[in-house]
Amino acid sequence: MAMIFIKLVGVKFKFVLVQTKKTILMKKLALVLFFVSYALVCLTAQNRRYFDEVFSEVKVTADINYAVNATVLYLFPQGEAVPEQLNLDVYEPEGDTETLRPLVIILHDGNLLPPEVNGGCTGTRKDADNIEIATRLAKMGYVAAVADYRLGWNPIASTQTERIYTLINALYRGVQDSRTCIRFFRKDAANGNKYDINSDKITLWGIGSGGAIAVNSALLDTISDTYIPKFITGQGPMVQEFLNGDVNGTKVGYNVGGAVPFYPAGDTLCYPNHPGYSSEFSLTVNLSGVLIDTSLIDPDENPIISFHNPTDIYSPCGTNLFSIPPIFSTFETFGSCTFQPLLNAAGTQGLIINANLTDPLSLQSRTLNGNIEGFYPFLGNDSSPWSFASSSNPYGLANDPGCETLSPAHTAYIDTILRYFAPRACAVLGLSADCALVGTKDLNPAQVGLSAIPNPSASDFILKSDAQFVMQNIEIVNLAGQRVAYFENVNNNVFEVKRSNLAPGVYFARVLFKEGISTQKLILH
Repeated sequence: MAMIFIKLVGVKFKFVLVQTKKTILMKKLALVLFFVSYALVCLTAQNRRYFDEVFSEVKVTADINYAVNATVLYLFPQGEAVPEQLNLDVYEPEGDTETLRPLVIILHDGNLLPPEVNGGCTGTRKDADNIEIATRLAKMGYVAAVADYRLGWNPIASTQTERIYTLINALYRGVQDSRTCIRFFRKDAANGNKYDINSDKITLWGIGSGGAIAVNSALLDTISDTYIPKFITGQGPMVQEFLNGDVNGTKVGYNVGGAVPFYPAGDTLCYPNHPGYSSEFSLTVNLSGVLIDTSLIDPDENPIISFHNPTDIYSPCGTNLFSIPPIFSTFETFGSCTFQPLLNAAGTQGLIINANLTDPLSLQSRTLNGNIEGFYPFLGNDSSPWSFASSSNPYGLANDPGCETLSPAHTAYIDTILRYFAPRACAVLGLSADCALVGTKDLNPAQVGLSAIPNPSASDFILKSDAQFVMQNIEIVNLAGQRVAYFENVNNNVFEVKRSNLAPGVYFARVLFKEGISTQKLILH
């Protein structure tokens, strides 16, 4: 094998946005989503822990060291792998008295590269979308931890072999780190349980490249699972236990006698952390991650919940080469559109299927994905519509990358993700005897006497209902399904909605009653 150096320091590149043409089918599917999106909002008839944000404040404990392991990120200037401290931030519901809470470990996006290399919008546990999701999970009653993992591969290598080698090794290190993080919490739970978690109810949640780590961590049983032709050269497997350590990261890995020539003899690539504790977890959540090979799927795997754009050009939802546009391809990967039907066929989604979820969001997802459980397809052109940054340049790069900041669209997508996740996590983790969503019965406006006065309106308007039907929450959404206004604890059958800065157009008022949800079309001049 050719000598491989990971030359990352000082190398910068930006991903090229590749516009894809919509097929007629995609236009039709997008139109379906367009008309139903406003009907799938995050309203609930009552507050339920693990379904709703029942806590108003969140306690954050930052910069907790969970492990030290060897990184190749600075291999080129240092000449060897060096120890790296891996940290995490814990988000807990403030004032919670529960002492055995489910844990969600979140792994960030960033293409397995730091922000100064990947373009600057993502790449650390401080990414704004990580913080938003962790905060909202904590308000729902979970403990959420956003964790570092080791970065570093060479997407601009001159040969495909080198790109494949560095990428599969980076993913393998990420799997080791995700399982090390799980053992950190299990060790803590067995020695005082500082974070009050239930170590039998752990979810691994990955975003983008973190999603790839999460999915492969769920399905990769041993290092031999990587011994497939695309990861083998004339010199042997690209991932070797004597050098890389075992898949859990509990065995030391070092370059015995300089057997791998591009690392110094004796160079250590894996330090064991928290051996003796289980690396197992119960549920995986994947936001546009990919699987290295479908041969990893076995009938006894744990459930996976996936969110993916079928036209994703960065992390293919189907079966395609994982590529850095426009020219840097690596190996064939398998996205949610491919592996989720296989998981269903293998029986791994049984706990979710047996929950028999029939809320509108579940029914809609199965309409869009061909009756597959555990997969919500986001249609459109945005590969990661939930992703946003704290500013246009969150990591202070010399050239402002122009990152997206929080908008109602991002909020709406995260609403959908959490709403789809909640009952499935409930079923898999055993969080309640009844995991069905409540308050989702669709009510005809005539049933509850719902009307808007005046309608059309050129200014403010009033929503009214019959006296016996009390409005609880009101959400105003636009034709794109984006929330533009939200009113909680209305508790009345008359409510005045201020026009504020709402532009002229068509909107929908989604009104929550104890008996269900009713929708009123609005026209603003």
